[in-house]
Amino acid sequence: MTTDKQKTEQTNAIDATKAERHKARQQKVKQGVDAQIAAAQDEKGILLVVTGNGKGKSTSGFGSVARAVGHGHKAAVVQFIKGTWACGERNLLEGAGVEFHVMGTGFTWETQDKEKDTQAAMEAWVEAEKLLKDESVNLVLLDELTYMVSYHYIELERVLTALKNRPPMQHVIITGRACHRDIIELADTVSEITPIKHAFNDGIKAQLGFDY
Repeated sequence: MTTDKQKTEQTNAIDATKAERHKARQQKVKQGVDAQIAAAQDEKGILLVVTGNGKGKSTSGFGSVARAVGHGHKAAVVQFIKGTWACGERNLLEGAGVEFHVMGTGFTWETQDKEKDTQAAMEAWVEAEKLLKDESVNLVLLDELTYMVSYHYIELERVLTALKNRPPMQHVIITGRACHRDIIELADTVSEITPIKHAFNDGIKAQLGFDY
């Protein structure tokens, strides 16, 4: 008959074995991570694309802008599409010295004026091109740029040329749905946000301080 003391000793032995196995697995994981870190020694300006149909693309981009500013870097934002909405991120980041250029016409389905939208897009893009030549700007966020390419308001080749010829250490973030495959091919990092659920589909409106 097994005594309580023996049961305790058996349990402790099993726990010790599990702990050793866990430690061994984690050491192996650490070795792999350390090897990757050691191999990744190059530094360059990163082109990041955040695309997909899910919520959070612009929010992600603004988070990176805030991170850059927090480290004392110079960042700038060009906003396409949402120019007529209040923007909490702009309210905050302009006060921290972030330069903003806003297309200002709002959603394209509201204006229903292709000529007006194309002109506004090009005016915003001209400002983007200036930023993409400025070596003093560490990070440029091109918020919702993908739509401008999809709608042919801005020529794809013009966008690709500016991205390829930007300062070597300048980081660029492009957000928006349905990013063109050529921009994705050029990018260093691409994240796709996939929708699982969205409050708007249940009749809940966009709310100040959370959605914009």
